[in-house]
Amino acid sequence: MTDLVYTQLQATIATMQAVQADPAIHRTLVEIARQTAEAMQTGHKLLVAGNGGSAADAQHLVAEFVVRLKANRAALRAVALTTDTSILTAIGNDFGADALFERQVEALGQPGDVFLAISTSGSSPNILRALARAREQGMFTVGFTGQGGGRMAALCDCLIAVPSNVTMNIQEAHLSLEHTLCLLVERILFGEL
Repeated sequence: MTDLVYTQLQATIATMQAVQADPAIHRTLVEIARQTAEAMQTGHKLLVAGNGGSAADAQHLVAEFVVRLKANRAALRAVALTTDTSILTAIGNDFGADALFERQVEALGQPGDVFLAISTSGSSPNILRALARAREQGMFTVGFTGQGGGRMAALCDCLIAVPSNVTMNIQEAHLSLEHTLCLLVERILFGEL
């Protein structure tokens, strides 16, 4: 059993090292942070969505923006589209699961907002529809996904594709990148805290 622990940790480290060694990912993350900070500075917001573990990531990331990451500072406008059970169940019942996030983007999204879609496969139908709606509404679209980018690549202004096909390793990298995104936005807006 300890061999399994070692092997899994080795896979996690290898994925993180691949992300660390990729300057394109670094540049893209900085651009996403700039766009997000600019949106927040001008009274706009960040909307975030994902399914399953990526839904948990959406909620975690939004909590970091609204509450804090490293130090006390003003709350930042961010909304996880994964949290309102009344809205989610009504949309699922009335329009189907593929409309879960699209309908919320339609209601809450405005030109100048940022929509961050998290999908390890890059091909989740409800994520694709939400990205298309966000684009139609003049939002800056961002995707976090796995190797290859899936179908969401064509719908994103900025895309980070973690170089892995293993869902858990992609999710581990996403969480680290999400924390770094929040850290970058804090630095842009508040300086060194």
